[in-house]
Amino acid sequence: MRRIRMPQRLRNLELWLLLVACLINAGSIMLVQLGALGRIDTQLVLLGAGLSVLVFGLHIAMRFVARDADPFLLPIATVLNGLGIAMIYRIDIADGDSGWESAAVRQIVWSAIAIICAIATILVIRNHRVLFRYTYVAGFVAIILLMLPLVPGLGQNRGGARVWIGIGDIATFQPGEIAKIALAVFFAGYLVRNRDSLSMVGKQFLGMRFPRARDLGPLLIVWALSMSVIVFQRDLGTALLYFGLFLVMLYVATSRLSWVVLGLSLFLAGALIAAQTLDYVNNRFQNWLDPLSDARYNADPGGSYQLVQGLFGLANGGLIGTGWGQGSPELTPVPQSDYIIASLGEELGLAGLFAILALYVLLVARGFRIGFAGQDDFGKLLGVGLAFVIALQVFIVVGGVTRVIPLTGLTTPFLAAGGSSLVANWIIIALLLRLSDTVRNHPRLVIDG
Repeated sequence: MRRIRMPQRLRNLELWLLLVACLINAGSIMLVQLGALGRIDTQLVLLGAGLSVLVFGLHIAMRFVARDADPFLLPIATVLNGLGIAMIYRIDIADGDSGWESAAVRQIVWSAIAIICAIATILVIRNHRVLFRYTYVAGFVAIILLMLPLVPGLGQNRGGARVWIGIGDIATFQPGEIAKIALAVFFAGYLVRNRDSLSMVGKQFLGMRFPRARDLGPLLIVWALSMSVIVFQRDLGTALLYFGLFLVMLYVATSRLSWVVLGLSLFLAGALIAAQTLDYVNNRFQNWLDPLSDARYNADPGGSYQLVQGLFGLANGGLIGTGWGQGSPELTPVPQSDYIIASLGEELGLAGLFAILALYVLLVARGFRIGFAGQDDFGKLLGVGLAFVIALQVFIVVGGVTRVIPLTGLTTPFLAAGGSSLVANWIIIALLLRLSDTVRNHPRLVIDG
């Protein structure tokens, strides 16, 4: 009887948490309207209600095909997505753009597409171990996706980076967002097949056993891939994300800290060389080191104006924030995507920002828990890798905005404006849900290498 009732309790808990998440999202939009407009406009509230219907559609699908899935992932992703829409809507109002062509409406449309993709993922992939068969296909797909923005006539430059492709005259899409999922699948499958050789150690240096020279090939290949992203696509953040993902999954697979030390040394060396030879990388380092100097603040392009304005916005928010609709986030360039963390920090304050970061911590912790609970090595590596993608992306964004590390230009998962990021991150949530369900339903099932 306990086995029969447990799935129902999990889904009922998820249902109640989803109701709370949707109420928070609706309340945020109404508070934005009251703070910025002084009235309630039903247009966006109704669109948000339509989005909630899709979220509950995903919940219903899970009641049939993923009854034992983790009950916290979907509500957390929902509330983060909704807070992002509310903030984007607030910036639209400040810019005088609150009609049907506004960024907030586009974000709702992309959110709907992303949730539909998550539903499809849950319905199509009934066992995550199926993905193990497509290890090298995933690697090939990732390479193709990374190369698409470099194709003449297809790729587009935005903000100095060439990471987008045009979808006719309708929209742009960032294939690298989907590539990170394909890379996680490829890395997991490859490391399962080659873990024994990669775990072999060579000579000892500084108290650590380092890998044999013959086993350095995979690390050097991924390092070269990351450096090519910096050079050809001019995207430091994505390069760091890909390389960091591989290092963490390699460490989990081999338990060899020497791989991490060697990998970080390689990446830092490459980044320093890039800072000396590539102007856009050098500008990011100089802005990080001395953003308030007149030379850096007034430099155009590549100056520190955006970084400084974001810091001023965070300072203006103080501990409890100015309140929804009461700040001036529009003064920071690109406040709805690159700097949405600063926008939220200004209006919700340090307390609100900590609450958002706590949601991310809980989301990542549940992802790690799902990964390490897996009985098969592929599922363990895939779960940890997918959770780490979100964790590292949040760290890179928040660290850049708060000047802990140089600014890199990545988007904040679920919060920032951008359709490709939403689609990729909702698919990650769907895969983690599938992983958690498979772990509970088939704890002893193994895969053939």
